[in-house]
Parts: sequence; structure tokens; C-alpha cells
Amino acid sequence: MNFEQIKEINNSSAMPTYGRYDLAIAGGKGAVAKDFDGKEYIDFTSGIGVNCLGYADEGWADAVAVQAHTLSHISNLYYCEPTAKLTNELTKATGFDKAFLGNSGAEANECAIKLARKYSYDKYGEGRYEIITLNSSFHGRTMNTLTATGQDALHPACFAPYPQGFVYCDKDIDAVKGAISDKTCAIMMEMIQGEGGVIPLEKDFVNAVCALAKEKDILVIIDEVQTGIGRTGTLLAFENYGIKPDIVTLAKGLGGGLPIGACLCTAELGSVMGAGTHGSTFGGNPIVCAGASYVLSKVNSPDFLEDVKNKGEYMRQKISAFKNVKSIRGMGMMIGIEVENKTGSDVVKKGIENGVICLTAKTLVRLLPPLNITNEEIDLGLERLKEVIEA
Repeated sequence: MNFEQIKEINNSSAMPTYGRYDLAIAGGKGAVAKDFDGKEYIDFTSGIGVNCLGYADEGWADAVAVQAHTLSHISNLYYCEPTAKLTNELTKATGFDKAFLGNSGAEANECAIKLARKYSYDKYGEGRYEIITLNSSFHGRTMNTLTATGQDALHPACFAPYPQGFVYCDKDIDAVKGAISDKTCAIMMEMIQGEGGVIPLEKDFVNAVCALAKEKDILVIIDEVQTGIGRTGTLLAFENYGIKPDIVTLAKGLGGGLPIGACLCTAELGSVMGAGTHGSTFGGNPIVCAGASYVLSKVNSPDFLEDVKNKGEYMRQKISAFKNVKSIRGMGMMIGIEVENKTGSDVVKKGIENGVICLTAKTLVRLLPPLNITNEEIDLGLERLKEVIEA
């Protein structure tokens, strides 16, 4: 099929839940994508942070293919080698005690919400179920995780009634103190609010929240769906803040291109969710786990993570010299660009015409390149982006 045929079929058969750009990707290699007419693009999006090793990484593809030829799926009523292997690798790499595997970031956050509430119920009884989240946060599209999201624009009346049990506050320690009550069981944060505008939390604020939570036996949940698996130059973004939360959630880059979510917790919480309290038909799928194990083996090395830091800093330095760039924020290879007199959407549309694919975050341009993007690909992509921003 050509692009017009794909577009026509999609528009006639798929629910119109996405605002798509005029582009269909046929394939790619590394950070280079190719459309159905053969035009090449430098991809600074990696599928919104999913393709952390780029397109068609040979080691990842081989790991997935071997597993697909061996065992594609088995119910969680039975033990499974790739699933057991991945949970073991995740807990050892992160220092957490137990892991639950699902299919997405929203599912991982659903597990975290249930885990926090059950822990509090088991210890304190009924009534201690509220979870504080931050304004401008984003935690998913299920009803619970959508309600946890601190953005009024994402809570339209058409989806009401929304689940109870979430309280929103500003990124200010006094605001958090004011939001805590005898109903509070957890505080949920992203270290960098990606969908909210690539907004890194201040280190002093994060540390103050964690200290307050410890004092009041309130759990700290860190949502690392977008920031985890090396994106910020450390395996998990919270490492940059010198903290250790009770629960962390992962997704996106962990699968390298296949759907996965993970909820990790400390030893104190490890036995809270007993048999029957949570589950997922496809969670821990052998093929997905084989791909994730490969991703973890590549990303979780000091040299790889240092390279992510260096490339991210290089990109920020280059972008800061562009005319019309008002500000840059982010960490590692998670970059937000505020452009004078242009919206993020304007830049993305023109970027596609110029052979570079970017994302938006509110009014900003957002970059989430493959973590193993080459220096040559970075330079070519930034040159094409510069032409759009400076036009």
C-alpha cells in the first residue's frame, strides 16, 4: 500500500482517538526512519521513548525472534523462564525486592495505586486511601490513572464520574503538607513531567517530600514510565535525586518496541499483593520479556549511561545556540525546547517536511531520541531542526 491508501483505510476503520501527522513510517534502522516513498527522517522521538535502541536493533530482534520460535505465550498460572529471568534482572538492577509485569505504563501505575492502598488498608484499616499527585502530572489513560493525572484539561465531563481518592497540589512542599490528611496513603510523582511540559522537579522539593512521607508513613511512588531505563543518563531518574522510593513504575523503553509495564516495590511491600489481588493475561509475555532482558543488558552499563549523559549535554549545547530558542529543559536525552514565536506543533509539522521527527509537550518541542543514536545522526537531525526553528 502507499501512504494515501494507508491513511484512507485507517480513517475509515479506526476510532479517531489520535491526531496524526501526515506521515506513515514503513521501516527504519537505528535513528533513521523511512516512509513509503523512501524519504528518510532522523527520528528524535523513538516512538515516544519506546524504541530506546532505535529501529531494528539486531540483538533485540534476534532475542525476540528466538523466543517467538520457542514459546509465544503461556498463562501466568504456570512458571515461565523469560518472565522469571526478567523479574530477577529488574530487581537486581534496581535494588527493589519484587516486580509485577503488565503491558503498559498505565497498567504499571494501576498496580502501584492498588499496592499503596492495600498496604495502608492492611496496616491502618479503612479510610486511608488518598494519593497525592502533582499539578501538570500525567499517569495514564485508564480511569484511575487519568484521574491521578493532575491536568484539568484531561478530565472532561464526558468521562464522569471519575474515581475518588486523588488529591492534586503544586510542586511546593507547603502545598504537599496542606494536601496531606489522615486519608493519605501515598504521594505519586514523576521526576520529570514529560507530557506536562518536560518539567524537572527541584531536588530540594523531592527530598523534602520523601522526608515528610517517611515521617508520616506515607508511601512514595515514582512514575518512571518515560524517564526510566536510561533516559536521563541513570538507569532510573530518581537516582539523580539521591532518593529511594517505595514503589517505582516502568514501561516504554523497557520493551524496546514491545508493550510492557513493570511495577517494582521494596521488601516491606513485597508480599502485600497476594494471589488473586492483581493480574494480567498478557503481563510477563515471554516474547516481550526476552526483548526487555536484552534492552536491560545493553542499557544497564556505566559506559552506556555515561554516553547518554554526554549526548544529551551535547544536544542541549548545540540547541542553545539556535536562534529563536527561548529556553531548554530536561535531563539526559529527554529535552524540551521553548521556541520564540512558534508552537511545538508548528515546529513538528515543519520538521517532518524537513526530514526530522520530533514531539510536542504542551507548547514545547520535545526530543526523546534513541539512547544509542550516533553522533552523525544527532548532527544531521539537529541541522534539520535548526533550519525549522530559525526560519
